[in-house]
Amino acid sequence: MSNLHPQLLKRLHAAVGDAGLVIDSEGKAPYETDWLKKFTGSSSIVVRPANTAETAAVMCICHETHTPVVTQGGNTGMSGGATPDGSGAQVVLSTVRMNAIRAVDPLNNTLTCEAGVLLAHIQAAAQEVDRFFPLSLGSEGSCTIGGNLATNAGGIAVLRYGNTRELALGLEVVLPDGRVWHGLRALRKDNTGYDLRDLFIGSEGTLGVITAAVLKLSPRPVARATAWVGARDIEALVQLLAQLRADCGERLVAFEMMSAPSLALILAHVADVRAPLGEEHAFHALIELADTQGEGLASLLEGSLEKALESGSVQDVAVSASGAQTQAFWKIREGISQAQMRAGKAIKHDIALPISAIAGFAHRAEAALRAADPDVRIINFGHLGDGNLHYNVLLPLDSAPEVLAAATARFNRIVHDMVAEADGSISAEHGVGQLRRDELRHYKSEVEFDLMMRIKQSLDPNQIMNPGKLI
Repeated sequence: MSNLHPQLLKRLHAAVGDAGLVIDSEGKAPYETDWLKKFTGSSSIVVRPANTAETAAVMCICHETHTPVVTQGGNTGMSGGATPDGSGAQVVLSTVRMNAIRAVDPLNNTLTCEAGVLLAHIQAAAQEVDRFFPLSLGSEGSCTIGGNLATNAGGIAVLRYGNTRELALGLEVVLPDGRVWHGLRALRKDNTGYDLRDLFIGSEGTLGVITAAVLKLSPRPVARATAWVGARDIEALVQLLAQLRADCGERLVAFEMMSAPSLALILAHVADVRAPLGEEHAFHALIELADTQGEGLASLLEGSLEKALESGSVQDVAVSASGAQTQAFWKIREGISQAQMRAGKAIKHDIALPISAIAGFAHRAEAALRAADPDVRIINFGHLGDGNLHYNVLLPLDSAPEVLAAATARFNRIVHDMVAEADGSISAEHGVGQLRRDELRHYKSEVEFDLMMRIKQSLDPNQIMNPGKLI
């Protein structure tokens, strides 16, 4: 049962009704642990408002009573940003009942929906009107658009379409004191003051509750061309990326990289996958073009890759000859998270670097990690096209908690110091949450951190929104 004060519980019940409350321990359990099972907390109650008005009522009550609130969408985050702490005093506010698509406007290329709509449902709704919503993640069948916005999620199509921030035009947000900012404007141009939309996107629930959004749609691609390439080193892939951009322009949608150890891990731990190339290579890339015109796309990709083979930028190429082969390529890429969970305990580094700095970073980081531990297992993969690497260190599955904690602190400092030296970011697309909160304080300047704290204090003076996360 909830340990909330009975009067507070009564007020929350009046706001959301029986269907909006989860009080029993068994019912609350799925909301109290993140999907990676890295963070587990205890919530006093789970509140599931059905609409913006109910959300506003809940926040007004929590603001008045100084009750801390953790907003949660599909609970698919990678950094513990939507998990309550262990105090039992925090309320989890789940947006999953706010799941309506309010409007689709194909002439304006926009879709307006509530925060609890699954990403896959948004993609399907766009397709029904011959449009395309390009945000694509491995968790798209279970993550919500509210969570995507709160963390400014990335995914496989950032290279062409941008992060979630670039895919949103307007927001509706319930502020910590229960007021509602009605910012659902479907406009490409609006110079009427501060850009409040961008303030809430990426704020990880620390400034308010995103309840709805206007999203940008794009023309639906009718043709795709996909290839898998093998290269001798990461420098060769960077060169190939530059060539493909020059040859193919905005048709280049994805350029996914993985090292040989990453591919080997997937082949060992994911069913029904096989190596796309006949020989082993130090680095691999999965490349995809897409276009609204169906003619000549495959020839364009093949011509560019032939030049890369002739110049030595790549060593081997397999161009997909069918939809099934394309799916097989993508299954390999999408299996990396599953493979890591099965093979060991990953110390994750979700980093962003200038593309020109990636090769030098990879060499320096590997040398430094091997100097610290000659047996270290480095799993290096990610979205090379937009400079986002998942540069992970894999420990044995049976590693004791104290061993994992010590290794995490040691390897984080090595990797993140090198990222900072290259003017990179220690959080590219997964958010800061609990996982990187202390690291963020180490790398943010005093001025930048002070500005963030002032914004937080201005909007959330009672400090109730997602305490212990981000800042």
